[in-house]
Amino acid sequence: MRRVVVTGMGVVSALGQNAADAFARLKRTENCVSALEELGEYKGLNTRLASTIDFVRPEHWNRKTTRSMGLVSMYALKSAEEAIAQAGLAASDLESGKTGIAYGSCSGSIPPLLDFHSMLETKEVVGITSGTYIKLMPQTAACNLSVHFKTHGRLVPTGTACTSGSLAIGSAYELIKFGKQDMMIAGGGEEFSATQVAVFDTLYATSVKNGEPGKSPAPYDRDRDGLVIGEGAATLILEELDHAKARGAKIFAEVVGFCENTDGTHVTNPNAETMQVALKGALADAGLAPEAIGYVNGHGTATKAGDIAETAATRAALGFAAPISSTKSYVGHTLGACGSLEAILTIMMMNEGWFHPTLNLANPDPACAELDYIMGAGRKMDVEYAMSNNFAFGGVNTSLVFRRYAD
Repeated sequence: MRRVVVTGMGVVSALGQNAADAFARLKRTENCVSALEELGEYKGLNTRLASTIDFVRPEHWNRKTTRSMGLVSMYALKSAEEAIAQAGLAASDLESGKTGIAYGSCSGSIPPLLDFHSMLETKEVVGITSGTYIKLMPQTAACNLSVHFKTHGRLVPTGTACTSGSLAIGSAYELIKFGKQDMMIAGGGEEFSATQVAVFDTLYATSVKNGEPGKSPAPYDRDRDGLVIGEGAATLILEELDHAKARGAKIFAEVVGFCENTDGTHVTNPNAETMQVALKGALADAGLAPEAIGYVNGHGTATKAGDIAETAATRAALGFAAPISSTKSYVGHTLGACGSLEAILTIMMMNEGWFHPTLNLANPDPACAELDYIMGAGRKMDVEYAMSNNFAFGGVNTSLVFRRYAD
């Protein structure tokens, strides 16, 4: 089997609009959640909390660059440009036919839907162009990246809700591992919308600490009261090892294991048993014993059922109290972006030898499984293998295993 490595990483998030800035703020352990006045305009919406981005549009983009893009595609493009530049890729590399794209989001942009709604209400077609659908289609980020970079390889749109980013990485890894592609642009994105907040708010799954935004979310804590919605994008360049070496690329990590499965039981309720199977599957794919895992980046949404099921699965799969923390305590739940954002930050933490704590975690919920919850301050650790897990509506479970690169 071919080995797969990471040669580029790009980030657009509330932590920072490039990977270095995001990691620097992560190391300062700063929460990025705020209360939004605009959410108070919606009757029946309980939460006011979100983690949003004041997006800085690159100066080199013109109207033609973004005419078919909503914000989710712009976030994806900006993070992809950073990852491609870091990987040192030329246009010829991207256009070779051996480079593909795996990218996902929960949905496309929401604003273009208003144009179609207006058409149905007024019975008049006004303001609708070919770009209206392109901006809102579920594969919008993947297709816009392909057209922008002129790729001719595989296209894998991963619209699997909160596992969109992690499934994209796993799918890209398998395509390279089994010789179908030499390189892949992989990741996930999401743009903020009040409609996404409403999805979870109607399930009573959002935090309502509206007067104290910095105290939420609180994954794994006994006093947590729900999740916070975020936004952003994160992109990785995955590459076959010998291909990366031949062009002198800097290698940041190796992807050594991946597994995806489905619960087949319920569209929203988590299933600890099938989650556990996914984690064990990733270990088996990596050829690792459970004790090799030195750190787990947990899904950690701060919902009652989710945290309990996830930690039970993690403990059962690994068989010991592994160190674990949740990136969502900093940026909220970035939905389609979370799997790729958490993967990048996990890789950066492995290379730094420092791992972030879960913010707002003071008293681990006794209903959560016994794990080594990193809280308070960050922790210095020498970790060769780290696991990043994500779970999604629809009963989709993913687990990725990364190795700190050593030739």
